[in-house]
Amino acid sequence: VQVVESGGGSVQAGGSLRLSCQASVTSGSIFRINRASWYRQAPGKQRERVATLTSDGSRTYADFVKGRFTISRDNNKITVYLQMDSLKSEDTAVYYCNADVQTAITNPINTWGQGTQVTVSS
Repeated sequence: VQVVESGGGSVQAGGSLRLSCQASVTSGSIFRINRASWYRQAPGKQRERVATLTSDGSRTYADFVKGRFTISRDNNKITVYLQMDSLKSEDTAVYYCNADVQTAITNPINTWGQGTQVTVSS
């Protein structure tokens, strides 16, 4: 089981990016993402939670992204997104996906992605 992030890049302040976190399994078992969170880590700082989407669709956000970022997932529940609008230079960080991935033959497996770099220039 793994999750892979994509969509990072460089953007000017005020711009937007959409990150994706896609789950996959090597066994081919039917699976879905139950619960997922986006975290970020800036140089020299601790990793911090940005947003969480639970299996029942509840969303929570860190105060520093409320009103600017939106977490969502596709109908097949294998990809989670983070829409980031009104980006600020302080949003610059490596963004990580953490997900509980459910397969047909296992309990949910908590998995981290490798991260995707977001750079916002002022």
